[in-house]
Amino acid sequence: MFLVPMSRRTNELGRSMDRLFDEQLFDRFFAPMARPDALVARSPALDVTEADNAFSVKLDMPGVTKDDVKITIDGKRVTVTASASTADEKKEGERVVYSERTATSYARSFDLPVELNEAESSAKLEHGVLNLTLAKRGAGKSAQITVS
Repeated sequence: MFLVPMSRRTNELGRSMDRLFDEQLFDRFFAPMARPDALVARSPALDVTEADNAFSVKLDMPGVTKDDVKITIDGKRVTVTASASTADEKKEGERVVYSERTATSYARSFDLPVELNEAESSAKLEHGVLNLTLAKRGAGKSAQITVS
């Protein structure tokens, strides 16, 4: 038999573990997965490359259509928002047994080192990847660009 001496530190460790698995922690991180109607906010993965006259940005946003994407350029700051909904058709006589697909919203803002020219910038969405070509120099007022 192996005995472990009880000390104050051992007791504190037990309390720390209890707090780690507290119901509030569970609700904060796992409750959105348990409720299929909950809106899940995500920050899409981002890659930025630089050329002489433009930046190329790729964002992963699966399940989004081009009409759902909103891109705003304000000087050096770029903001991308989108929402993907799960509008599944329910056939008469069917019931949902299990569902992991939820409505998702994406939001990401980032700053680039130089101001951008929104008139010469473009965006394209293919296979869940948003490709932005952000032309350098220019600026003035806040503007939106459309996704093609």
